[in-house]
Amino acid sequence: MSNIDDDIKPVRSSGNLFRDVSLPNAELEHLRASLAGKIMRVLDDDGLTAKQAHKLTGVDEADFSRIRKVKLERFTVDRLMTILNRLGQDVEISVDVHPRRPATSSTRPGLL
Repeated sequence: MSNIDDDIKPVRSSGNLFRDVSLPNAELEHLRASLAGKIMRVLDDDGLTAKQAHKLTGVDEADFSRIRKVKLERFTVDRLMTILNRLGQDVEISVDVHPRRPATSSTRPGLL
């Protein structure tokens, strides 16, 4: 009988899970997830509940709950950045542009 661990093989990540699993708009999804993670970290570091964060920022409590549950469909990058600003954070984004590397057996290119 085969052990399930024998069927699992490690692969090298591109650093973007969304690209690795060939999801559309991988870079955008990665950025949104990163910003949401920063929001969660600020809330945790400051010990803020969704209700307290709402009082501090004016952002709906439900939005903080969605961010905590990583339900990011309704959030744009600029909205997430605005939330971070309202939480007293400066947001700095750096963009590097370069040609895509050819796909290897362990990574697949993102879709446009």
